[in-house]
Amino acid sequence: MTTLVKTPARRRFTVDEYHAMAAAGILEEKDRVELIDGEIVIMTPIGDEHHASVDTGNELLVEAVRRRAIVRVQGAIRLDEYNQPQPDFVILRRRRDFYRSGPAGPADVFLIIEVSHSSLSFDRGVKLPLYARFDIPEVWIANIPSRVIEVYTDPLGGEYTTRRTFRPGQTVSPIAFPDAALPVADVIGRSAEASG
Repeated sequence: MTTLVKTPARRRFTVDEYHAMAAAGILEEKDRVELIDGEIVIMTPIGDEHHASVDTGNELLVEAVRRRAIVRVQGAIRLDEYNQPQPDFVILRRRRDFYRSGPAGPADVFLIIEVSHSSLSFDRGVKLPLYARFDIPEVWIANIPSRVIEVYTDPLGGEYTTRRTFRPGQTVSPIAFPDAALPVADVIGRSAEASG
């Protein structure tokens, strides 16, 4: 006789419910979480290399797209009713109210950047397909362990059809701002061997 094992049902949360949990104090500002496919996901702790790459990237991006786009640092983006990830960077269409009157959605995004150290498999395996599903035109993964920036473009059918890799000594530019050349080495830093 075959015994059927029933998988427990999962309860998906909407973005509005997620925000209500924060308003009620269930989720606190210090909680590093994001909403992915209706599930509250705990984000990995941020180390020194991650902080340094975010700080450097912020400085470079703000200078590169000044007054042409908004650079959102470690802020949320609402993709739909069940998805509100919090990438390290979102380059958004410039809006006079800076999105005070409503959240930025997929159509507002030029570029998403994830700085990946311990989160690399999650960023590639979960978040990248999520961004492709919502036709985010370009995603960069600053791959700290490999010291490269992986650039994903041309989303089609829930996946990116083009992947390019940029290494130290090269520059990388967003598709929407080809004049904004960011030195790869400045974003990902030097390896401990090269620094020592």
